Amino acid sequence: MTAERKREAREKFLLGGIVVRAGLTNADRAFLLGGFLELARIAPGSLEYRRMRDIGEAAFKMPTVDDGSRRIAEAAE
Repeated sequence: MTAERKREAREKFLLGGIVVRAGLTNADRAFLLGGFLELARIAPGSLEYRRMRDIGEAAFKMPTVDDGSRRIAEAAE
């Protein structure tokens, strides 16, 4: 495996971990892609971007639990 393929595999692994951490492992793939496409429209540096980033930062600091999505939602409030 080339270095580039290893890097790409690691990136996909890490991104999959984010889906797991968000509690979205059972979500419909089309739903996930639609959500990602909507997120891609948010301008970096905008208030909405910073709000979403703050939610994510708080979620990464929380211990992983079975119902991660519930705890993440609580952190967003």
